[in-house]
Amino acid sequence: MYTFCNLHPCRRLLLFFLTYLLRINTKAHILVQVNNVSRLCHAKPIVTVNGRFPGPTIYVREGDRVLVNVTNHAQYNMSIHWHGLKQYRNGWADGPAYITQCPIKTGNSYTYDFNVTGQRGTLWWHAHIFWLRATVYGAIVIMPKPGTPFPFPQPNREEVILLGEWWHTDVEEVEKQGQKMGLPPNMSDAHTINGKPGPLFPCSEKHTFAMEVESGKTYLLRIINAALNDELFFAIAGHNFTVVEVDAVYTKPFTTEAILIAPGQTTNVLVQANQKPGRYFMAARPFNDAPIPVDNKTATGILQYKGIPNSLLPTLAQLPASNDSEFALNYNKKLRSLNSPKFPADVPQKVDRKLFYTIGFGKDSCPTCVNGTRLLATLNNISFVMPQTALLQAHYFNLKGVFKADFPDKPPKPFNYTGAPLTASLGTSRATRLSKIAFNSTIELVLQDTNLLTVESHPFHLHGYNFFVVGTGIGNFDPVKDPANYNLVDPIERNTAAVPTGGWTAIRFRADNPGVWFMHCHLELHTGWGLKTAFAVEDGPGPDQSVLPPPTDLPPC
Repeated sequence: MYTFCNLHPCRRLLLFFLTYLLRINTKAHILVQVNNVSRLCHAKPIVTVNGRFPGPTIYVREGDRVLVNVTNHAQYNMSIHWHGLKQYRNGWADGPAYITQCPIKTGNSYTYDFNVTGQRGTLWWHAHIFWLRATVYGAIVIMPKPGTPFPFPQPNREEVILLGEWWHTDVEEVEKQGQKMGLPPNMSDAHTINGKPGPLFPCSEKHTFAMEVESGKTYLLRIINAALNDELFFAIAGHNFTVVEVDAVYTKPFTTEAILIAPGQTTNVLVQANQKPGRYFMAARPFNDAPIPVDNKTATGILQYKGIPNSLLPTLAQLPASNDSEFALNYNKKLRSLNSPKFPADVPQKVDRKLFYTIGFGKDSCPTCVNGTRLLATLNNISFVMPQTALLQAHYFNLKGVFKADFPDKPPKPFNYTGAPLTASLGTSRATRLSKIAFNSTIELVLQDTNLLTVESHPFHLHGYNFFVVGTGIGNFDPVKDPANYNLVDPIERNTAAVPTGGWTAIRFRADNPGVWFMHCHLELHTGWGLKTAFAVEDGPGPDQSVLPPPTDLPPC
């Protein structure tokens, strides 16, 4: 055998085989199942991953090929989205149900097979069907390539902080009840830090996240907002944060007493254990400057210095007021891309196509609902209807009748978007309409909040891409004056950006990833009401610029 394997052809074959094996750097198995979990004085069955809530953190390295086998033993059909991973040419691994795949049926499996290319930092994964991401979520930590240091001081240790929500009752039933009534469903009963609401809630002393630190050491917190419907402030009593990354993109560091993080966003901060040894509350509470009800209770965890007894009462954290719009706007203005030679900000300077999408609410006739109507959410007055065949499959196989590629570039009728509240119908339609985008074209999209029924903040997530937030403002976007104030040098690059209440946000990106890519508000309530659409990005002319063929185990519709 030794003599045979020293023959030249055998060495080549062995090398090829080993190279293929080494390409699969990370393997993971996700088992979706129902378990009883106790919070706030009683237990209830919830959908968990590997028996855990939240689910496990998946560690990978930049450049890895990752295989995650998902087996679904829950009573619900399921799909998993790898939030923020670009999935170049490989929308089959993106995960949103009926957009890039049909869901994994009960008792079945699907393997998500993807490469982690040109990304490092904190992202996350979550269920992408119904409201199941209320409990089915976890972190993805992408470590830099070996020998590549962080562009900030090396921390002594790091910790994942997942911010979420908790309902006393079955969250799927809560959502169904809201749909049946045509009204917003019941808000959550508590917010959570790593699945735990903290000692300010009943029966929660043992359901409190605690992190031990040592004086003089520096800690990297990888913070993720996995909440369904709330932007959140987060702070630690007596300690400042240095923000160094958002949405897996390094930032120019800045110091702040608190962060603001919208659903879908991630933020990495450095914390120095430089205060008097003691116990300090970490706290999360919603930011809301719109006239709508939210769960305003504060979730807490504890930062505890080594050697300090648990009997010492923690110091309370000071958070901005729940409606502090000024803090929110100023905080977001401080976010800038690092834009260093190693991590440049490649902002499109010229735009091939300009899009203007208005965000609004409407009403649809519903004789069985409480008021005879059901609330809808719209982009350019279109409330998106989910298909029964995955859009990427329809696009790839040229299936007719699944969607129309005629989503309008601007609203059908201009009006004073943020003026007096409007309740009159502007001809809201319900349809499955996409926007077709030329490969490698540069896109500018302005998202404009409106006062159709009410103004509200909306965190928008674009699948398959990062984008640059080149401008934002309050009131109506002015296409003549506002672009003059764009930041085209070092704007923040991310995958989820908040449109401010009664304002607008302008983003730019290059459409160099062919496929069908979902864009939606990451408030699950609004997504369910139709605040979503998708871009069908055409194939490019090159051999490596077209959508890859679908995998053989792609779930059938």
